[in-house]
Amino acid sequence: MRIAIAGGHGAIALHIERQLSTAGHEAIAIIRNPEHASDILAAGGIPVVVDLEKVDARTLAIDLQGVDAAVFAAGAGPGSSAERKFTVDRDAAILLADAAESAGIRRLVLISSMGADSFDPTSDDVFQVYLRAKSEADANIRQRDLDYTIIRPGGLTDDPATGEVELAESTGRGTIPRADVAALVVAAVLDGIAINAQFEAISGDTPIPDALAAVRY
Repeated sequence: MRIAIAGGHGAIALHIERQLSTAGHEAIAIIRNPEHASDILAAGGIPVVVDLEKVDARTLAIDLQGVDAAVFAAGAGPGSSAERKFTVDRDAAILLADAAESAGIRRLVLISSMGADSFDPTSDDVFQVYLRAKSEADANIRQRDLDYTIIRPGGLTDDPATGEVELAESTGRGTIPRADVAALVVAAVLDGIAINAQFEAISGDTPIPDALAAVRY
Protein backbone atom coordinates (compact mmCIF):
# COMPACT_ATOMS: atom_id res chain seq x y z
CA MET A 1 0.00 0.00 0.00
CA ARG A 2 0.91 3.64 -0.42
CA ILE A 3 0.02 5.72 2.65
CA ALA A 4 0.32 9.51 2.96
CA ILE A 5 1.09 10.94 6.40
CA ALA A 6 0.40 14.60 7.14
CA GLY A 7 2.80 15.88 9.77
CA GLY A 8 5.38 13.41 8.52
CA HIS A 9 8.23 14.56 10.75
CA GLY A 10 6.34 14.17 14.03
CA ALA A 11 7.46 11.55 16.54
CA ILE A 12 4.48 9.27 15.92
CA ALA A 13 4.71 9.79 12.16
CA LEU A 14 8.35 8.70 12.09
CA HIS A 15 7.37 5.49 13.89
CA ILE A 16 4.59 4.96 11.32
CA GLU A 17 7.06 5.41 8.47
CA ARG A 18 9.51 2.92 9.96
CA GLN A 19 6.78 0.35 10.55
CA LEU A 20 5.31 0.73 7.07
CA SER A 21 8.72 0.55 5.42
CA THR A 22 9.63 -2.57 7.41
CA ALA A 23 6.36 -4.17 6.27
CA GLY A 24 7.12 -3.39 2.64
CA HIS A 25 4.74 -0.47 2.13
CA GLU A 26 5.33 3.10 0.95
CA ALA A 27 5.04 5.97 3.43
CA ILE A 28 4.62 9.39 1.82
CA ALA A 29 5.58 11.91 4.49
CA ILE A 30 4.08 15.38 4.06
CA ILE A 31 6.44 17.85 5.72
CA ARG A 32 6.69 21.63 5.84
CA ASN A 33 10.43 21.98 6.39
CA PRO A 34 12.66 20.58 3.61
CA GLU A 35 15.49 20.21 6.13
CA HIS A 36 13.53 17.32 7.67
CA ALA A 37 13.70 15.28 4.47
CA SER A 38 16.83 13.40 5.57
CA ASP A 39 15.06 12.18 8.73
CA ILE A 40 12.15 10.95 6.62
CA LEU A 41 14.48 9.06 4.29
CA ALA A 42 16.28 7.53 7.27
CA ALA A 43 12.91 6.29 8.57
CA GLY A 44 12.16 4.67 5.22
CA GLY A 45 9.65 7.29 4.08
CA ILE A 46 9.37 9.44 0.97
CA PRO A 47 9.36 13.17 1.78
CA VAL A 48 6.94 15.54 0.07
CA VAL A 49 7.30 19.20 1.02
CA VAL A 50 3.89 20.87 1.43
CA ASP A 51 2.85 23.56 3.92
CA LEU A 52 -0.61 22.52 5.08
CA GLU A 53 -1.29 26.04 6.35
CA LYS A 54 -0.77 27.51 2.88
CA VAL A 55 -1.93 24.91 0.36
CA ASP A 56 -5.49 24.43 -0.89
CA ALA A 57 -7.30 21.10 -1.06
CA ARG A 58 -7.23 20.86 -4.85
CA THR A 59 -3.45 21.29 -4.96
CA LEU A 60 -2.91 18.85 -2.10
CA ALA A 61 -5.10 16.30 -3.89
CA ILE A 62 -2.56 16.26 -6.73
CA ASP A 63 0.13 15.15 -4.26
CA LEU A 64 -2.21 12.41 -3.03
CA GLN A 65 -2.72 10.80 -6.43
CA GLY A 66 -1.97 7.08 -6.27
CA VAL A 67 -2.30 7.00 -2.46
CA ASP A 68 -4.42 4.26 -0.86
CA ALA A 69 -4.91 5.84 2.57
CA ALA A 70 -4.18 9.10 4.38
CA VAL A 71 -3.13 9.63 7.98
CA PHE A 72 -3.34 12.90 9.89
CA ALA A 73 -0.50 13.01 12.42
CA ALA A 74 0.17 16.75 12.32
CA GLY A 75 0.02 19.16 15.23
CA ALA A 76 1.01 22.71 15.98
CA GLY A 77 3.16 21.38 18.81
CA PRO A 78 4.07 22.58 22.32
CA GLY A 79 4.49 26.31 22.70
CA SER A 80 2.45 27.16 19.62
CA SER A 81 -0.24 29.81 19.66
CA ALA A 82 -3.96 29.26 20.05
CA GLU A 83 -4.37 30.46 16.46
CA ARG A 84 -2.13 27.66 15.17
CA LYS A 85 -4.08 25.08 17.15
CA PHE A 86 -6.95 25.96 14.83
CA THR A 87 -4.96 26.30 11.60
CA VAL A 88 -3.04 23.04 12.11
CA ASP A 89 -4.87 20.74 14.52
CA ARG A 90 -8.30 21.54 13.08
CA ASP A 91 -8.06 23.17 9.67
CA ALA A 92 -5.21 21.03 8.32
CA ALA A 93 -7.10 17.86 9.29
CA ILE A 94 -10.17 19.09 7.44
CA LEU A 95 -7.98 20.09 4.50
CA LEU A 96 -6.53 16.56 4.33
CA ALA A 97 -10.03 15.09 4.33
CA ASP A 98 -11.11 17.47 1.55
CA ALA A 99 -8.05 16.56 -0.50
CA ALA A 100 -8.55 12.85 0.12
CA GLU A 101 -12.12 13.07 -1.14
CA SER A 102 -10.97 14.97 -4.22
CA ALA A 103 -8.31 12.34 -4.89
CA GLY A 104 -10.77 9.47 -4.46
CA ILE A 105 -9.17 8.19 -1.23
CA ARG A 106 -11.69 6.68 1.18
CA ARG A 107 -9.42 5.53 4.03
CA LEU A 108 -8.50 8.20 6.55
CA VAL A 109 -6.99 7.84 10.02
CA LEU A 110 -6.79 10.79 12.43
CA ILE A 111 -4.63 10.96 15.52
CA SER A 112 -6.64 13.13 17.90
CA SER A 113 -6.49 13.57 21.69
CA MET A 114 -8.01 11.95 24.74
CA GLY A 115 -10.75 14.14 26.20
CA ALA A 116 -11.07 16.26 23.08
CA ASP A 117 -14.80 16.80 23.61
CA SER A 118 -14.32 18.04 27.18
CA PHE A 119 -13.02 21.49 26.18
CA ASP A 120 -14.33 24.65 27.82
CA PRO A 121 -15.92 26.70 25.00
CA THR A 122 -15.58 29.91 27.03
CA SER A 123 -11.86 29.53 27.68
CA ASP A 124 -9.00 31.02 25.67
CA ASP A 125 -6.44 28.83 27.44
CA VAL A 126 -4.20 27.30 24.78
CA PHE A 127 -4.80 23.72 25.92
CA GLN A 128 -8.56 24.23 25.90
CA VAL A 129 -8.28 25.67 22.39
CA TYR A 130 -6.20 22.62 21.39
CA LEU A 131 -8.92 20.27 22.66
CA ARG A 132 -11.57 22.29 20.86
CA ALA A 133 -9.57 22.19 17.61
CA LYS A 134 -9.24 18.40 17.85
CA SER A 135 -12.90 17.97 18.74
CA GLU A 136 -14.08 20.09 15.83
CA ALA A 137 -11.79 18.27 13.39
CA ASP A 138 -13.06 14.91 14.61
CA ALA A 139 -16.68 16.02 14.28
CA ASN A 140 -16.07 17.19 10.73
CA ILE A 141 -14.57 13.83 9.74
CA ARG A 142 -17.34 11.80 11.38
CA GLN A 143 -20.01 13.37 9.18
CA ARG A 144 -18.21 12.47 5.94
CA ASP A 145 -18.72 9.47 3.71
CA LEU A 146 -15.20 8.19 4.40
CA ASP A 147 -13.79 5.03 5.95
CA TYR A 148 -12.36 6.89 8.93
CA THR A 149 -10.72 5.87 12.16
CA ILE A 150 -10.19 8.47 14.91
CA ILE A 151 -7.63 7.50 17.55
CA ARG A 152 -7.57 9.52 20.78
CA PRO A 153 -4.43 8.50 22.68
CA GLY A 154 -3.73 9.22 26.32
CA GLY A 155 -0.48 10.71 27.56
CA LEU A 156 2.27 10.00 25.06
CA THR A 157 5.59 8.51 26.12
CA ASP A 158 8.80 7.50 24.38
CA ASP A 159 8.83 4.11 26.08
CA PRO A 160 9.41 1.04 23.89
CA ALA A 161 6.33 -0.39 22.21
CA THR A 162 4.48 -3.08 24.14
CA GLY A 163 2.10 -4.14 21.36
CA GLU A 164 -0.74 -4.27 23.88
CA VAL A 165 -3.41 -1.61 24.45
CA GLU A 166 -6.77 -0.77 25.92
CA LEU A 167 -9.28 0.81 23.53
CA ALA A 168 -12.68 2.21 24.51
CA GLU A 169 -14.95 5.16 23.94
CA SER A 170 -13.58 6.37 27.29
CA THR A 171 -10.66 4.51 28.84
CA GLY A 172 -9.96 6.79 31.76
CA ARG A 173 -6.59 8.42 32.22
CA GLY A 174 -3.48 6.58 31.13
CA THR A 175 -0.40 6.72 28.95
CA ILE A 176 0.72 4.98 25.78
CA PRO A 177 4.05 4.80 23.93
CA ARG A 178 4.13 6.73 20.67
CA ALA A 179 5.34 3.55 18.98
CA ASP A 180 2.12 1.78 20.02
CA VAL A 181 -0.02 4.63 18.67
CA ALA A 182 1.86 4.24 15.39
CA ALA A 183 1.21 0.49 15.47
CA LEU A 184 -2.51 1.17 15.93
CA VAL A 185 -2.48 3.39 12.85
CA VAL A 186 -0.55 0.88 10.77
CA ALA A 187 -2.71 -2.09 11.79
CA ALA A 188 -5.95 -0.17 11.22
CA VAL A 189 -4.84 0.80 7.71
CA LEU A 190 -3.19 -2.41 6.57
CA ASP A 191 -5.79 -4.76 8.06
CA GLY A 192 -8.79 -2.60 7.11
CA ILE A 193 -10.29 -2.69 10.59
CA ALA A 194 -11.82 -0.22 13.07
CA ILE A 195 -13.52 1.56 10.18
CA ASN A 196 -15.95 4.34 11.18
CA ALA A 197 -14.70 4.06 14.75
CA GLN A 198 -13.54 6.62 17.29
CA PHE A 199 -11.85 5.52 20.51
CA GLU A 200 -9.41 6.44 23.23
CA ALA A 201 -6.20 4.43 23.53
CA ILE A 202 -3.90 3.71 26.45
CA SER A 203 -1.53 0.89 27.31
CA GLY A 204 -3.30 -2.31 28.29
CA ASP A 205 -3.11 -6.06 27.98
CA THR A 206 -4.84 -6.76 24.65
CA PRO A 207 -2.73 -7.27 21.50
CA ILE A 208 -3.24 -4.41 19.07
CA PRO A 209 -4.88 -6.43 16.23
CA ASP A 210 -7.32 -8.03 18.68
CA ALA A 211 -8.13 -4.70 20.33
CA LEU A 212 -8.85 -3.04 16.99
CA ALA A 213 -10.97 -5.96 15.79
CA ALA A 214 -13.07 -5.74 18.97
CA VAL A 215 -13.85 -2.04 18.64
CA ARG A 216 -17.60 -1.40 18.51
CA TYR A 217 -18.80 1.37 16.23
